[in-house]
Amino acid sequence: MITAVRDFANRFLGRGDATITVPSFDGALKPNQKLESAETLLTCEGPEDLATDGSNLFIADGQRLLRLDDSTAVEVRSFERPISALCALPGGSLAVALGGREVHLYANPTAEQPSVTFADSAFHAINALALAGDATLIATDGSTTCDVDDWARDLMELNRTGRVFRLDPASKTVTPLAQGLGHAFGACAHGNGALVSESWRHRLVMVAPGAAPRTVLAHLPVYPSRLSKASGGGYWLTAFTARTQLIEFVLREPAYRRRMMAEIEPAYWVAPRLRSGLSFKEPMQGAHIKTMGVIKPWAPPRSYGLVIRLNGDGQPLYSLHSRVDGINHGVVAAIEVGGDLVLIAKGPGRVLRLPLAGLAEEFSS
Repeated sequence: MITAVRDFANRFLGRGDATITVPSFDGALKPNQKLESAETLLTCEGPEDLATDGSNLFIADGQRLLRLDDSTAVEVRSFERPISALCALPGGSLAVALGGREVHLYANPTAEQPSVTFADSAFHAINALALAGDATLIATDGSTTCDVDDWARDLMELNRTGRVFRLDPASKTVTPLAQGLGHAFGACAHGNGALVSESWRHRLVMVAPGAAPRTVLAHLPVYPSRLSKASGGGYWLTAFTARTQLIEFVLREPAYRRRMMAEIEPAYWVAPRLRSGLSFKEPMQGAHIKTMGVIKPWAPPRSYGLVIRLNGDGQPLYSLHSRVDGINHGVVAAIEVGGDLVLIAKGPGRVLRLPLAGLAEEFSS
């Protein structure tokens, strides 16, 4: 009863979760253009996720599984459905999520048949996989109602149906760890639970069996996505785009959102995107309009690129940006390979490489 009254008061007064303010990029999130200096290793039609076994780098590109040899992409195999998540497993095996509905485990990347298949009826939008210390897998499922690529609709419908599962290859069982999340999109194992990105609530939470999710990092100015472990401890957190006041306002106008979704093509909704500036039909906002043919880098973004380096407690240390006037937007995956950070900028369809040497010192000075 108290919670219901508080929520009603927040909506009436425009505070709490009902506020249309957006936290600023400041402190460890201070803007830069570091991602624009990254080397482009490969351009793909539909890059989605990355995985490495320590020596090989695998790339999910639509239905194709690629391996990057030096700077050459070799097609390892293709599947009947698009790959929605990848995870390298011990002994050279590989976990592959297909179409968000199934997870297949292969003894090696070229094995014809999977050694284990998880096809639980609950799966709907599996978008990330992570290896846990007990040889199980952590899987995030973004939504029970929207497909894995239909995340903009999931946001506009204010859905909170994301889930986290533990997949056990030994027993072939699926165990729910959390539900009711605002689009779970990325996880890293932590103890007997997992650190999870909750995109629509702009935060990281810790989930564990039998416990309510605990907030670790809140009030992010972005929509967080996949996580990976960093050398020396901590994590890399990607964010597929940034928040704006305009979108926050639209999310609080149900009549407008219903008409927008019913009458306008999804590509032109007032919603976050992985790429922008391609059509005059795109919704614009005052500070985003070009002046003398140039978009100001501090303009409210429709698309953005961001990776955040977190410490072991999940707190930001520094961040790498591609601002509004950049192109490497829609960062959905980042992993360390040797002495480099390899990333996917899904907006332009690029696989990027950024040397790690001196990176921490550059942002601590």
